[in-house]
Amino acid sequence: MTDSPPTDEIEPDATDGGTEPNDRTNSLEIDPDTHPGSLYRVLSSAVVPRPIAWVSTRSADGVDNLAPYSFFTVASVDPPVLLFAPVDGPEGLKDTPRNARESGEFVVNIVTDGLEEAMNETSASLPAGESEFDHADIDRAASSVVDVPRVADAKIAFECTLRELLDVGGSTLVLGDVRYVHLDESVTTDGKIDVNDVDAVGRLAGSLYTRTDDRFGLERPP
Repeated sequence: MTDSPPTDEIEPDATDGGTEPNDRTNSLEIDPDTHPGSLYRVLSSAVVPRPIAWVSTRSADGVDNLAPYSFFTVASVDPPVLLFAPVDGPEGLKDTPRNARESGEFVVNIVTDGLEEAMNETSASLPAGESEFDHADIDRAASSVVDVPRVADAKIAFECTLRELLDVGGSTLVLGDVRYVHLDESVTTDGKIDVNDVDAVGRLAGSLYTRTDDRFGLERPP
């Protein structure tokens, strides 16, 4: 499962109650306390583009799970910690955070150009006992320090051990310590990762995505 909300949490049309027009700027003003429903559509449409953590886990029964989450970022550099935040399901934790809690391990595979179709296929709602690797015909690769497999075709993968699970409203923040990094030669230059070669796929909102094929530079002021 992904970070998409349940049907009853889909954001109502922005012109419905709880949103006030501003006559001076022709803008819409939203008060979260009075706005009907959640702010999922507003947040997911405004906080863009978002990188996608394609997270692989293994259940206590040995089933390999694979699901994409775009509520994802770096939480800390020293120590290296990644964070992704699945929206909880109707019955609580989804497969990915539950597996991470039980095993203490997961792998964050980065979605790059060419993997978007396979990634999207793994967002299907499957029974807990069915593997998205098998459903989407995705090859596994053995990890180096954790028992969870990674996506064989992922050019970047971070093997993580669970640091903490945090309940935040209707979501669960999953923080993981990076224990090992896999970088395909195609995303490196002179032995270092090269952002110009990391053709990451970003999530926008709904069914829209973007690619990082339009780059520009700005010198940071002193």
